[in-house]
Amino acid sequence: MKIEKDLVVSIHFGVAEVDGNALDSTENGAPLEFIQGSHYLVPGLEAELEGKKVGDKFDVKLEAEQAYGPFQDELVQQVPRSLFEGVDEVEVGMSFQAETDQGPRTVEVTEVTNDSVSIDANHPLAGMALQFVGEVVGIRAATAEELAHGHIHAHGGSCGTQTHDEDDHECCGGDKSKHAEGDSCCGGQSSKHAEGKSCCGGSH
Repeated sequence: MKIEKDLVVSIHFGVAEVDGNALDSTENGAPLEFIQGSHYLVPGLEAELEGKKVGDKFDVKLEAEQAYGPFQDELVQQVPRSLFEGVDEVEVGMSFQAETDQGPRTVEVTEVTNDSVSIDANHPLAGMALQFVGEVVGIRAATAEELAHGHIHAHGGSCGTQTHDEDDHECCGGDKSKHAEGDSCCGGQSSKHAEGKSCCGGSH
């Protein structure tokens, strides 16, 4: 069986900056599972996997446009401190959900003054060229429920037991632009993601 649209794919992989600085890996955890063609992965990685079989390895370098996109200066804004009323302590590095013209996004606090707060809605890996290296470890047909919901269910279970919460996963390799912006990274790339995000390779 070869990877094609609507099949469930499992991969083990590592992701690094092209200069070799490692960002994340599934080496010590479970493989990443996703539905091919669901835009769960960043575009370049999904395209690289098309047609591969179990046991096939991959090693691909992606420019920012095929990964998390270019850094957008317009996504960095300064907002009144009063918008955070009810939050006891607003600190650099904190993340919040915000409604934007492009839908909900996770924004990260980058600067705090008495009157204003600077926030950045770019993905933490925006503007970076990345290298993904790994192996395909599983391919199977998706269930009708998985296809209808657009995500994997653990052991074929119901929505409540999906492998990744659809609003809690985003990771390296994952195309965050296609997911609620509260996601993060596979293998645990917490160092590169604002708090509350999820996994590399995944694009939620």
